[in-house]
Amino acid sequence: MRSVELFAGGGGLTLGTHLAGFTTEVVAEWDRWSCDTVRENRDRGYSLVQGVDVHEGDVRDVDWSVIPEGVDLVSGGPPCQPFSAGGKGNAADDNRDMFPATAEVIRQLKPRAFIIENVRGLARAAFSDYYTYIQLRLGHPEITANDGESWGDHYARLQSEHTSVRSDLQYKVIPKLVNAADYGVPQQRWRVFFIGFRSDVDAEWSFPTPTHSAGALRDTQANGEYWERHKVAQKYRDFRVRASADSDVSLKPWRTVRDGLRGLPNPTVYGSTKYLNHVLQPGARSYPGHTGSYIDAPAKALKAGVHGVPGGENMLRDVDGTVRYFTVREAARLQTFPDAYQLHGPWGEAMRQLGNAVPVMLAETVALSVREHLDVAAFNACKAQATARRRVKRDSATA
Repeated sequence: MRSVELFAGGGGLTLGTHLAGFTTEVVAEWDRWSCDTVRENRDRGYSLVQGVDVHEGDVRDVDWSVIPEGVDLVSGGPPCQPFSAGGKGNAADDNRDMFPATAEVIRQLKPRAFIIENVRGLARAAFSDYYTYIQLRLGHPEITANDGESWGDHYARLQSEHTSVRSDLQYKVIPKLVNAADYGVPQQRWRVFFIGFRSDVDAEWSFPTPTHSAGALRDTQANGEYWERHKVAQKYRDFRVRASADSDVSLKPWRTVRDGLRGLPNPTVYGSTKYLNHVLQPGARSYPGHTGSYIDAPAKALKAGVHGVPGGENMLRDVDGTVRYFTVREAARLQTFPDAYQLHGPWGEAMRQLGNAVPVMLAETVALSVREHLDVAAFNACKAQATARRRVKRDSATA
């Protein structure tokens, strides 16, 4: 199935959608380091980005009319800064808000489905109106804003028209806030997803159910299975994961930092001959509020910043209390990037790409579910057409 990626970054969504059976034809991204990452992996023959056409620059400047009709999926993660808890929270008043640009690309390409994701902050109460506006804007991409029309006025018009409008292009939009740890990612990373299916696609879709839980991890640590598997000394068996009373212990355990990094050697400043991007970055230190990610729990959400991120999210905290920065490869593991995928650029730029990325495993899970529903919808449509043809043929024969 054919796909197009917007705001591709270092390629998390691209890799995940490809693993789910989509073939990404075009990726659009303004950051040159991210573009170099995709290009260099493509040029050295890495299969998951083979043949990808990389457009470096603003997605609004891409000539989408040259893309042949029949795109199955548009995916992407518009810049999160307008909605991030660490930013100013200017939403639509921030010139980095690319949700209108995303809707415009959907209007032009008319994909059968889309997967759009962003930070948890977008679901904050302060953005409730804009959150709803995004859903309506994506659901009715042909109802565009008029010249000079504010997003608030456009929102009011969408609200009044969406129940009665009969435009040719409409999407059923399903929003969902999820924690990547619930899907096997060794990191507590909350993301908002907007999944849309074109109105002519008969897809009764719901977000994939979680496969992992905090309660199951607590159980495996409580009964010793986790510690024995990793050969952790008794004095270091410290419980750091909280689980609600209703956490489903029948699921697989949340994966921890230790799980995610298993098999990687301890990093050195000289790097590794076996693992790409596995070079020790010196200088990490701990202080109140800047403590790193504990090794026997899922990591904190990696951030696009490096040295100055507020909680030390890009540091590993070992059982003895010592801290060090994650290597690029370790951060890639926590984002479930394949070991054979190389991140381009110095440590800070590579970590920025990973901090902005969608975990590959989560992207694959969502995209696979979308693809399966597109497959079923296409099969049912073909079956209905065949039935109609047989009926016409039968009626003609009896006339």
